[in-house]
Amino acid sequence: MSGPVDERAIDWVNEGQLGIEVRQGRTANIGGFQVVRVLPTKGRRTVGAWCFVDLMIPPDTIDPHPLEIGPHPHIGLSTATWLFAGEALHGDSLGTEQVIRPGQLNLMTAGYGIAHSELSSAGGVLGVQMWIAQPEETRHGTSTFEHHASVPQIELANGEGSLLVGSFQNATSPARADTALVGVDVHLAPGVSEVDLQPTFEYGIVPIDNPVKVDGAIVEPGWLGMIEAGPNSVRLEAGAGGTHLMFLGGEPLGERIQMWWNFVGRTKEELTDAWRAWQNHDTDRFGPVPSRLARIEAPPPPWLRED
Repeated sequence: MSGPVDERAIDWVNEGQLGIEVRQGRTANIGGFQVVRVLPTKGRRTVGAWCFVDLMIPPDTIDPHPLEIGPHPHIGLSTATWLFAGEALHGDSLGTEQVIRPGQLNLMTAGYGIAHSELSSAGGVLGVQMWIAQPEETRHGTSTFEHHASVPQIELANGEGSLLVGSFQNATSPARADTALVGVDVHLAPGVSEVDLQPTFEYGIVPIDNPVKVDGAIVEPGWLGMIEAGPNSVRLEAGAGGTHLMFLGGEPLGERIQMWWNFVGRTKEELTDAWRAWQNHDTDRFGPVPSRLARIEAPPPPWLRED
């Protein structure tokens, strides 16, 4: 998924929270495709290494706008694509052409640089795309792509889940994880669930369809409920219709990141270098993508516009 990350996010740092902190998502438009951007949010850039969460839940879920995101670049992150409905074709500068359907996971790791495109195969899609910031040890490395035709299924006391990334309960996802983290697609039945937590992790709860109570705090669909590191468990309560939610967490990244457009780095100089490489059609860093869609041009970074 292409950004852009809001320019206001460039210099955000995490603010300390106590208990459950609830933040409202905001609507964003990507090439005519409407998403709800849950992360980053003001004062909060990361939950663990998770640094970007877009819900692909358009206003018209019966006849959604097709997903047509032309070739665009990434650095310093992994993209995790997970669909609830529909199917899409992923293409990238590694030569990959891979269709993804519900229940399957695409994980693309950019490292020093990769370009890709996304095109819904027939009509629109419903789902979520998330970015995972790479740590210093891997963010300058080579790019990779993984397609997982299935992921581990988890039974909860009051529901079930699909484990996308990391480990949860007694299951471990086969997907790459450069830091200690977890990502689960959870369906809860009506009632209360007590979910075990890793005390060293911070967590984000993102409802998809119905609200959920997180230790008494109501989190609406498209909002983010944040849990700081420390607790051993959390109480989730779903209403009469049950709740579909994303359960994300991880050890605090421990590195200050900077995000702009489709890039995750540590300094504005790194982001500028990546922007210039894309503008100059540097095929050593961002190779050609097998796609019929037009290449997405990058806007100039705001700090260069200010010069």
